Amino acid sequence: EVQLVGSGGKLVQAGGSLRLSCAASGLIFDAYNMGWFRQAPGKLREGISYISPTDGSTEYADSVKGRFTISRDGAKNTVYLQMNDLRPEDTALYYCAADRLRANLGFARFRTLTADYWAPGTQVTVSL
Repeated sequence: EVQLVGSGGKLVQAGGSLRLSCAASGLIFDAYNMGWFRQAPGKLREGISYISPTDGSTEYADSVKGRFTISRDGAKNTVYLQMNDLRPEDTALYYCAADRLRANLGFARFRTLTADYWAPGTQVTVSL
């Protein structure tokens, strides 16, 4: 059984930092793209960062570029999201997802909010 377990979300002041983690089990971690998404109250879910297992290539939403960093540790089957300079507008439920590598698709499925597996969300709240 595949499981993704996200953690690390909490209340933080604006300008602060957090690191989210997502541990995967039941799958071959190096065969999956990993991604982070978020959904704020009253808004649609959005993809914010993705990372490939093949070459470590990454992609970021403009809203987080330069502030957030995605990384993965194959030895621990874990993907991380380091979030710096947090803003109130970063407040959301954050989800990680795993999507099996498919030839020539890159991150295309993530961009349409499609993935094979999703973790339950972890709440990040940024106060002024």
